[in-house]
Amino acid sequence: MPQMRNFLLMFLLLNCFANSASAQSESMSDEKITALVKKAWNDYKKANFEKSLITSRVALNYATAAKNNYLIAKSYKIIAGNYSELSEFDKAIFFYNKGLFYANKTNNDSIKYSLYNNLGNIYCFEKKQFDKGISYYKKSIAYGLKINDMSQVYFTNVNIAWAYFDIGKYEEGYPYLKFVGNNIQKYGDRSTGIVVNMLNGMYMSHKNENVSANDFFKKAIRAGKNSEEKSDLAFAHLEYSKFLNKNERHKEAYENLALYDKITDELYNQEKLKKASSAGFSLELDEYKRQIDKIENEKDSQYQSLKKSRIIVVLFILISLILLFLIITLVKNIKFKKKHNLELLQAKEIAEEASLLKTQFISTISHELRTPLYGVVGITNMLLEEHKELSRSQHLSSLKFSARYLLSLVNDILQINKIEENKVVLENLTFNISDEITMIKNSLSFLSQKNNNKISITIDPEIPEYLIGDKLRLAQILMNLVSNALKFTKDGEVEIIVKLQKVEGKIYFLDFLIKDNGVGIAIVDQGKIFEKFVQVGRNDEDYQGTGLGLSIVKRLLGLFGSTISLESNVGEGTSFLFVIPFEYDPQRTKNIIDEIEVDLTSHEVYRILIVEDNLINQLVTKKIIEKNNYICKVVDDGFGALDILEKEDFDLILMDINMPLMNGFETTKRIRLKGIRTPIVALTAFDKDEITDEAISSGINDIIIKPFEPIKLFKIISYLINEAKNELSINK
Repeated sequence: MPQMRNFLLMFLLLNCFANSASAQSESMSDEKITALVKKAWNDYKKANFEKSLITSRVALNYATAAKNNYLIAKSYKIIAGNYSELSEFDKAIFFYNKGLFYANKTNNDSIKYSLYNNLGNIYCFEKKQFDKGISYYKKSIAYGLKINDMSQVYFTNVNIAWAYFDIGKYEEGYPYLKFVGNNIQKYGDRSTGIVVNMLNGMYMSHKNENVSANDFFKKAIRAGKNSEEKSDLAFAHLEYSKFLNKNERHKEAYENLALYDKITDELYNQEKLKKASSAGFSLELDEYKRQIDKIENEKDSQYQSLKKSRIIVVLFILISLILLFLIITLVKNIKFKKKHNLELLQAKEIAEEASLLKTQFISTISHELRTPLYGVVGITNMLLEEHKELSRSQHLSSLKFSARYLLSLVNDILQINKIEENKVVLENLTFNISDEITMIKNSLSFLSQKNNNKISITIDPEIPEYLIGDKLRLAQILMNLVSNALKFTKDGEVEIIVKLQKVEGKIYFLDFLIKDNGVGIAIVDQGKIFEKFVQVGRNDEDYQGTGLGLSIVKRLLGLFGSTISLESNVGEGTSFLFVIPFEYDPQRTKNIIDEIEVDLTSHEVYRILIVEDNLINQLVTKKIIEKNNYICKVVDDGFGALDILEKEDFDLILMDINMPLMNGFETTKRIRLKGIRTPIVALTAFDKDEITDEAISSGINDIIIKPFEPIKLFKIISYLINEAKNELSINK
């Protein structure tokens, strides 16, 4: 690539050394061009715009040929002035800027002053862009002071005062008028005398000093009659007419307005404008022609230069060789990238396979652990219920707590894996924030008593009673944070504070603060506590844990679109803060409640079939079912289920999934093929998300995960049985 850049540089140098040629007009001395410019200026001053434009066009052509930037700028200034008088203000601005372009190539600050002043006039009085006009005036004054020409500074101050008065800002313009008045003897002339008297009249009229105003206007008109600047006289009549009309001297006002119209007509009769327009059109054609000639000349010059130089042939050959080399290199790069991409694809497949194996491993482990845990938790509950005298047994309580802790560990690992694979979807359930937090407090009472801690709850009364959102994920976040606070606080207090931060339509943003006065977290450890399996500030006597709780909290808050912040000092305690948005919609809340309400008050005796291969789980499930006064029968596998369903009818079937010989899915399919429509609930240790699709396709009506809360099972049973009966009555 460096070689190619060198050859391109040689190519450009050859172009630069090419002989240039340009078509030029017949040459003329600077003195004669100056005389033409002066003549064009005089015609402009006499309002003979046709002659002024024609003469300035000729002067511009000769000045361009002579490359005299000052005379070019002067010519453009006169052309722009003519267009300004003809009310072609956009063209005037164009040519004034052309003049500035060439003036800035000279050291003549006088022409720069004049061009900036004229641009200020157009922007202030014609385009009504006052701020831009004033900025041009100030640049003009800067050049006037630079050349120490106070007469020009004086003249621009007159314009600025007039500009302020023109938009009614008399007090802002008065300092400039005052400067003009103080220096009129030194720098004023007949032309500015007319304007200065007129401006004094306008200011006195503004101050309601009518006698002085009248005298100033009359002075302006008398001076104007003895001056060649008829346009200033016309403006004096116009402003005097406004003053007279304001003072109800209507006849005199009309007479002065008529004089203004008469002078204006004399200066700008239609014949002059028509001729001037034609001359101006010719001038624009010349301007375009000059640009085209310049381009054509440059083109011819380059062509002649390239034609004469044989080195171009060599350059083309070299460039072709370089391009060939680049093509070969590009082909090699493509082959290398294909090979590299293939390696990346293989690595991706290996990573995906590893991820799948990890998911399968976690799923299998969680299932294998949940199955015996279901038995441990169930039998422990049975012992506590059947033998009330054991309710205070420390050993039994420890057994139940250990089982619950192990189940929590399994759920944490599974939860982390699901979040990482984007398999968690937030649900919309209606809930009472106060009830949910109170339930969390009660469920953690054992842990709080262990370290002699107190849990206090403060909820903003502005928060509505019922909200809509994923209350299960919220409870999981709060459980992890509060239990974490209780573990590392002794003889202290854990506060749960919920405030309403803001409301946007139906969305209520709740600000949660979990605060404790425990051991605190060192600053060096605060950045890593949300990582998986990280435990800080631990010793052998600390409460056991996996280090997953805060990692799960952070990931769950990410699902809500929220983040968590931490404030902590060692020995002073820790505060966790986060914000979660929930919906408040009373009508939607009512609809959700109506959909989930289940009547559990029925005194009917339902017949339930349990299909389960694990003897301990059979015992636990049967005890739970019979406790609710249902009739219960148990079979060991899918074949047993098919046999008993040939002989007996049941209101509902509880189906284990992982069974030998024939699993729950295949058993359900065969039941449905027999035309049996009895509701079937999968009672399994598998994660619900893993089996939902297959369960639905096989004919299973609902899924409940072991271990479970009995009330949840009975709600599902009642709902499905009632739904089946309603469907049967409709079909009849």
